[in-house]
Amino acid sequence: MQIKIESEHLNGIVVLAPEVFQDERGFFMEVFRVDQFKELGLPYEFAQDNHSRSQKGVLRGLHFQWEPPMGKLMRVTFGSAFLVAVDIRKGSPTLGKWFGIEVSAQNKKQVWASAGFARGFYTLSDYAEIQYKCTGIYNNKGESGILWNDPQIGIQWPNPNPTLSKKDETAQTLEQWLSRPESDFFKY
Repeated sequence: MQIKIESEHLNGIVVLAPEVFQDERGFFMEVFRVDQFKELGLPYEFAQDNHSRSQKGVLRGLHFQWEPPMGKLMRVTFGSAFLVAVDIRKGSPTLGKWFGIEVSAQNKKQVWASAGFARGFYTLSDYAEIQYKCTGIYNNKGESGILWNDPQIGIQWPNPNPTLSKKDETAQTLEQWLSRPESDFFKY
């Protein structure tokens, strides 16, 4: 079985397409293999697995962690969601640029976004479950977020009026983040 790179974006985001064996009984696929991730030049040591469920119209993000720096390998295991990653690395030629893709339980794609990217998603289906492997252990003192609709970034979300948490409603702008000393953790 092979996990293949389908596309690469913003020098830190990779869309993966695992090989799927399917018949009348269902399907089987490998979503992570150390040897294949090594061969593809992707991280292969993960410290934490997370599982999130959201109802239609919920937007979570844009979240990131600098201490320890956290990359995420994300996939949708139920429903569909629009996954987004934004480059927040100082000095990056793609600073402030974003990439978004619809990922679903049906298309079985995975998105790797390295540390230095703020990540989020919008739930497209009635419910969606997103699972992600993280390269660092969660630390609430070393995490933050970027405002989901920061005009400097200009993400084209599927819905301009999503359901948000209070934390995401009041997140900082990219410009505010770049003025903080912690932003030096993500130099290109």
